[in-house]
Amino acid sequence: MTHRAALLPVTGIIGVVLAWWTFTVLGDVPEFFLPSPPQIFDAFLAKPDYLLGEAWITLIETLAGFTIASVAGLAIGVALAASTTADRITLPVFVALNAVPKVALAPLLLFWLGFGLPPKITLVAIMCFFPILLAVKQGLTSAPTESLELAASLCASRSQTFLKVRFHYALPQIFLGLKTAINLAVIGAVVAELSNPERGLGTVISRSTSNFDTPAAFAAIVLLAVISVMLFYGVALIERLLLPWARETNG
Repeated sequence: MTHRAALLPVTGIIGVVLAWWTFTVLGDVPEFFLPSPPQIFDAFLAKPDYLLGEAWITLIETLAGFTIASVAGLAIGVALAASTTADRITLPVFVALNAVPKVALAPLLLFWLGFGLPPKITLVAIMCFFPILLAVKQGLTSAPTESLELAASLCASRSQTFLKVRFHYALPQIFLGLKTAINLAVIGAVVAELSNPERGLGTVISRSTSNFDTPAAFAAIVLLAVISVMLFYGVALIERLLLPWARETNG
C-alpha cells in the first residue's frame, strides 16, 4: 500500500510530462511559445549553477518569511482563541488586511524597506500569515466539550487544559494551515522577486521572458514547482512524525 501511494504521484507527473511533450511535438509548437520538456532540460543544463544559485535565494526568502509568519500566527492565534473580546476586535482587521492584493503591497514594501531580502521576506510573511492564524484559532476552539469537561473534573489547571486538550486537538488543524501557507510562501517570494528583480527564480523568469528565452523561464518555473512540492511534503512529513495518532484517527 505504501509503495502504491508513492508510485501514484510519480505516475501522474510522468503522464503530464509525456502529454506536454506529445503536444509540443505533434502540434509543432514553436520553442519561444511553449518549449518541450527536453528543451527545458537543455536550458537547465546550459547554466545549472546559476539556476540553482537563484533557487537557493528563493528558498531562503520562502523559509524566512514562512518562519516569521508561523511564529506570529501561532502567537496571535493563541491570543485570539483565549479572548473572545480580542477575537471580535482584531479578526475583522486581519480579514481586511488579508483581502488587500499582495501584488499591490510589493512596490510599497520596496519603498519602505529598500532593496534586498527584507521586503521580499516581509511579503512572504504577509502572504502566509492569515492561513496559519486562522488554522491556529479554529483548532484551539475545536476541542470537544466532553474532553474539556473531563479535564475540569480532574482539576486540571488552565495551562494543563490548554496543552493536553486544546493544543492536542488543534495540532492537525494547525498543520493543515502550515501546509496551505508553505505553498503561498513560494508564491509570495516569486511575486516579490518579479517586483524587485535582483535575485531569485522570479528574477530569472522576468529576465528570460524579456529576452524571449522561454526555455530558461520554464526551467525556473519547474524549479519553483520542485521547491513547492519538497516544502509541502517536508511539512507533511513533520506532521506524520509528530502526530502519528492523528493519521490513525483519520484513517
